[in-house]
Amino acid sequence: MKTNRKKTRISLSSFQKFYSEHDYVLKESFIALIICAIGDLFAGIILGNMTFFLKAFPGLLVIIPGTIGMRGNIFGSFASRLSTNLHIGMISPKFELSKELNDNILSSIVLTLILSIFLAFIAKLFCIIFNFTSISLSDFILIGVIAAVISCLVMLPITMIISFKSFDYGWDPDNITTPLIAAIGDLFTLPAIIISTMVLTLINSNILIKNALCLIIVAVILILFVYVIKRSDESKKIITQSTPVLLACSVLGVSAGGIFNSSIETLLTNQTLLTLLPLFSGESGSLISILSARLSSGLHYGIIEPLKKPGENTIQNFLICYLLAVIMFPIIGFIAENSTYLMGGTGVGFVRIILISTVSGFILLSIMIFVVYYISITSYSRDIDPDNIVIPISTSVTDAISSLILISVSLFFLSIF
Repeated sequence: MKTNRKKTRISLSSFQKFYSEHDYVLKESFIALIICAIGDLFAGIILGNMTFFLKAFPGLLVIIPGTIGMRGNIFGSFASRLSTNLHIGMISPKFELSKELNDNILSSIVLTLILSIFLAFIAKLFCIIFNFTSISLSDFILIGVIAAVISCLVMLPITMIISFKSFDYGWDPDNITTPLIAAIGDLFTLPAIIISTMVLTLINSNILIKNALCLIIVAVILILFVYVIKRSDESKKIITQSTPVLLACSVLGVSAGGIFNSSIETLLTNQTLLTLLPLFSGESGSLISILSARLSSGLHYGIIEPLKKPGENTIQNFLICYLLAVIMFPIIGFIAENSTYLMGGTGVGFVRIILISTVSGFILLSIMIFVVYYISITSYSRDIDPDNIVIPISTSVTDAISSLILISVSLFFLSIF
């Protein structure tokens, strides 16, 4: 009995020590994740009420997760590079334009545009292969590019403001920028897609003009892509290291959309699940992004060594993610169900949705922490900047398998209750 009490005291003492050493990380990350959840909630409400657009533009759901994920991937990486450059003094937090900052801005814009075109091709191909009814390729391209332009106008200044101001106020950008940027990306991407569909409706009356406009847009974006590659060594490095990864991530994002589309009847008849999708994907991606950014910075500083077996600092970062997950996944399940009731929809029940969210979250997190770690140490060991590839790969893998895990766990709990 005394031995058990002693073990309990040691465990509590170890936890208190761990918390005291990392309380600032937990507090900063928790605040960011709460803000992220609020942004994702609005995105979920928008998606939950997009049934008209999903029916009017068949196949649109296939491209939505990839488009949302791409915003987080590109601007999350942009924020991670800004964070690293701010830490090492390459960029000033006073909004002073410099060669490094300009290269990062232009590279992010071009990556957003070129990936929009690629997403459109992959989404259309996916619809053909799996025999989904869908809009035309030119429709996919125009929706993707118009939404990309709108997102860039919003995301670029916001990403810089969050990165610079957080650094200026003494907060660690690694703990807050990626979840905040992901949430803002989720929040603005869906309205941008809706605006894109409205624009498309206006020009759909003349097929020749629409197709000609589509070809001109593609040609201009390809020219910009080549220009930015040739602009400087830094922009070439960002583009050449990021593009292959982002292309692979786009395929994963469209796969997530395909999983959603194949279960569209279940989603449309269970509005809480449709609302939960952006919340779950956003929170999962944000948690993984925080881990990715912290590991990337740790590798750059030499705090974390690229060893096959995770060291103490790495394991502590894993534990931080689990502590945040214990709080966040039940919360997002609760607010998804509550928002459905407030909007007059039919929910699936608080107990079921909290179980679905929490169990799905822990399964996903247990897989992804090791994926992120080994991607980080492999890229760093091969002299590839983790800031350029770890967040895009990890969040895209998260989006893809989170869809599969969430749908599978949802069907399981819906069937047994």
